[in-house]
Amino acid sequence: MYRPILKLPKTRYEKILDCIGGGLFILSILYIVGMWGQLPEKIPGHFNGAGEVNRWGSKIELLILPFIGILLWILLGLLEKIPHIHKYPARLNESNVEAFYLNSRKILNEIKNLCLLIFTAISFQMVRIALGEAESLGWWFLPLVLIITAIPIIRGIVVATKIK
Repeated sequence: MYRPILKLPKTRYEKILDCIGGGLFILSILYIVGMWGQLPEKIPGHFNGAGEVNRWGSKIELLILPFIGILLWILLGLLEKIPHIHKYPARLNESNVEAFYLNSRKILNEIKNLCLLIFTAISFQMVRIALGEAESLGWWFLPLVLIITAIPIIRGIVVATKIK
């Protein structure tokens, strides 16, 4: 099926999410750089489902989440620009294509920025744990992450079912 290539400007909502997600993510990278000299050689390398450290690793591992976050930001940012290649129901047509494209793009934007915020929180806690200021991510962290990441997906599906 032919899908038109539309140049839809980012909504105010998407721009705000990009500023919050990207801004806090950049601040977390600056925080890591600023704290680097104070960090011990061993930092939390992995957490169990309860948020407790179950593996310690080299402090170079602290750079993994920022690296993945940058890749994620780039890749999902590129996918946001080409909504015509996303998956849509068969009822996509000329009268509803813009609504479907915007909904799909908003889901990607929300997921992208929520992932950046989650990476920010984990990086911040990894530094705090390494410095002895905290002991874990907290038992609530994993359930919260699962709920937070499910919300945009569920919202997007609900919105998509209402598009005529």
